Amino acid sequence: MKTALIALLGLASAPVVAAPTLTPHPVRLQSGARFSLRLPARYSITPVVQGLKRPRFFALAPDGRLFLTQMYDKTDNSKGKVTILDGYDAKSHRFAKVTDYLTGLRNPNSVAFWHDAKSGKSWIYVALTDKLVRYPFKSGDVKPSGSAQVLTKFPAYGLSYKYGGWHLTRTVVVVPETGRVFVAVGSSGNAVIEKEAVRAAIVTMNADGSDQQIYVKGLRNAVGLRWTRGALWASNQGVDHLGDDAPNETFYKVQSGADYGWPYCYQSRGVVRVDPKFHRAAGAKGVPVAPIAFPAHSSALGFDWFDQSTSDSNLRNRWLFALHGSGFIRQKRGYSLVTATGGGQIEPFLTGFLQNRHIWGRPCDVWNRGDGSFWLTDDYAGVVYLVAPK
Repeated sequence: MKTALIALLGLASAPVVAAPTLTPHPVRLQSGARFSLRLPARYSITPVVQGLKRPRFFALAPDGRLFLTQMYDKTDNSKGKVTILDGYDAKSHRFAKVTDYLTGLRNPNSVAFWHDAKSGKSWIYVALTDKLVRYPFKSGDVKPSGSAQVLTKFPAYGLSYKYGGWHLTRTVVVVPETGRVFVAVGSSGNAVIEKEAVRAAIVTMNADGSDQQIYVKGLRNAVGLRWTRGALWASNQGVDHLGDDAPNETFYKVQSGADYGWPYCYQSRGVVRVDPKFHRAAGAKGVPVAPIAFPAHSSALGFDWFDQSTSDSNLRNRWLFALHGSGFIRQKRGYSLVTATGGGQIEPFLTGFLQNRHIWGRPCDVWNRGDGSFWLTDDYAGVVYLVAPK
């Protein structure tokens, strides 16, 4: 069983410890899809919202409501939404209200909230392909309570998919105590030397957009970004031209001023190596080694931390990651959730979104509810799941 699960996840190149026993859990969707996902027996998985258009990342508002972005599809478009999921009922497994808060957005990948204790005002930050905006936010709002403020603009063009494609997503985080804003901006192509410093970087600024600067560079596409445990953490996707088994996807505790190597360097099997396509005098010197790494092309996106108060040992003191999956189905990488310890030991937690080359879903984000359960987005089938102890 363990060997089969490791093969399914493509984890042979990553540290692995004894995996929990995963059992089939039938899933039925409104679309007519019928399949089974495998996760620990003591958990249930329930589709609670369906019919969404590429749901991406969660954010919890100051008033306790759950917000969710929808990017519509994979194209560069202005049909995206920010949606409110309000009033979850555990008996019916439904939200009382699903309300579109903002519409007509250009690829909204994530939002973040901040309450300014000094002024008493709250804000919602919306990360779009071409800019970062914020709106005044009041408890119970179903629409923004004020007009948008543009805090900064981003390059909104890139190389065609012939050259590896460019990254449309921007991910925003706001530090609750300080209001400091961080935004991850993806590269303009697979492996290129950028002309703009903001590309393949994380930028930071004050809550009002002032004092903008490059926080770190060399992250090709840090789609997963979260402030937790008093630090900024990022998952990063590696290049596509080094074969099936390199580079590893990586996860970092982000350090101010660091250079994570792209496009000159990559990580494979715990070692930072120089990409033969590029040259720089320093080689791989000074490039941090990721403490947690995933198989090549597994596409690590959203993640969350489960602390020592978590009752289940499968999640306690572990990270939980959504592996979105490789665009090359033959590789059978990702399409799953995995846990990881701080030491880099990885275990499968939820598998089965890819079966016999058929895609049933692609996990994007996970959100720890604090009671041992979590929300999960699937941006392929347009579903939000609840995974909870029985």
